[in-house]
Amino acid sequence: MSAHQALQLFLRKLSERSCLNQEERRAVLELEGQEVEYAPHRDIVRPGELTDFCCLIISGMAARFGQLPDGTRQITAVYIAGDMCDLYSLMLPKVEWALQALSSRLVLLKVPHRKMQDIVHAYPAVAEAFWRDCVADASILSQWVVNIGRRDALMRTAHLFCELGLRIEIAGLGRRTAFQLPVIQSQMADALGITPVHMNRVIRALRQQGLLTVQGRDVQVPDWNALAQAGGFESGYLAIDQRWRTLA
Repeated sequence: MSAHQALQLFLRKLSERSCLNQEERRAVLELEGQEVEYAPHRDIVRPGELTDFCCLIISGMAARFGQLPDGTRQITAVYIAGDMCDLYSLMLPKVEWALQALSSRLVLLKVPHRKMQDIVHAYPAVAEAFWRDCVADASILSQWVVNIGRRDALMRTAHLFCELGLRIEIAGLGRRTAFQLPVIQSQMADALGITPVHMNRVIRALRQQGLLTVQGRDVQVPDWNALAQAGGFESGYLAIDQRWRTLA
């Protein structure tokens, strides 16, 4: 995928939540930055680092995480191609969370904050669209907190696979019933707050129930509705429902 294609994906996501005219859409597509490639598991931004850019994912997957003084990490978000994974840094450039490449090769477009600030000052509707994207990200984070705090290991795993499958489908990168997930089990375990051994048991249990199969990076969901029911998954928190437009 090229940087322009990633910007098109980003624009499509913004347009699902915000109304942008032709000039505003063109301004988003004309954002420029530096393409940078990261090897698997490399840190992109470290906790407490001062940044002067926002990261748009061109290909691969990245994770946001928090880190304890002993180095222990908790993944708090996963980002796919077309996601601008740190829009927050435009307002708070010194970040207390961090970003890391997951198990696949990751290519980013690093867009300087000054270019992002130029576009939001010139186009208030784009600034509003960026704000909505941040709100949607916060909505997903709140659901992750509920997932870890109130669902058991099988439910939270089913829920996360449903979320990622649906997001990948919406981005046009696969189907919710068949997609690639370039993430190793220990990283998924970090996202779910369980051990890799427990993660392996849960994946096996879901397979035995005919709900999910994972072979390397390939994920198959034989019965999407059953997996969603097992995880208590409802997509409203992803903020992809466009009924809000009727209230505007």
